[in-house]
Amino acid sequence: MQVIDGVEERVLVNRLIQGDQLAFEKLFRFYYPGLVVYARQFVVDAEKAEEIVQDFFVRFWERHPSLKPSDSLKSYLFSSVKNSSLNVLKRLKIEERYLRDIQKLSDDHLLYDPDLYIASELQGKIQKAIDTLPDRCREIFILSRINGLKNDEIASQLNISKRTVETQISKALKTLKVELKEYIGFLALLGFINL
Repeated sequence: MQVIDGVEERVLVNRLIQGDQLAFEKLFRFYYPGLVVYARQFVVDAEKAEEIVQDFFVRFWERHPSLKPSDSLKSYLFSSVKNSSLNVLKRLKIEERYLRDIQKLSDDHLLYDPDLYIASELQGKIQKAIDTLPDRCREIFILSRINGLKNDEIASQLNISKRTVETQISKALKTLKVELKEYIGFLALLGFINL
């Protein structure tokens, strides 16, 4: 039987079933790091893995009155996180399929022709949002998304690591998603940003 902070796991589970928040917090702190590492095996993205595990623990707490005392809590936690991770992957595949369908539709329909938007208000908003980025971040983002260079090409050109390039692009995308939230679907459709 697993001992957590000097208390047997089954005792913590029984206390959790009774609504003991401290017992929940002990279980959370003990299992959270390992569950995040496990979720990353499925979704790769660290933030997404953390989100999956946090969402699972929220549901776990909400269902605490209906939990059954069991000596397989670890198996339950890991299989639940695995299922949650697989559900996220399914949802992402559905979103990708939807975006491909929209892209195909846009290729055949004038309304979705990106050329119509080049001189529009959107272009100005995109430029304004890009201008808010820190200098190095903006430079890397423009090389990637506007000039179409690959991350390793940018790293070589700027004499920085590929990881730095990835981090800066990620930072830029987060900022732009906030700045351009009204246009997020359209920009994803154009391949300018990822959802």
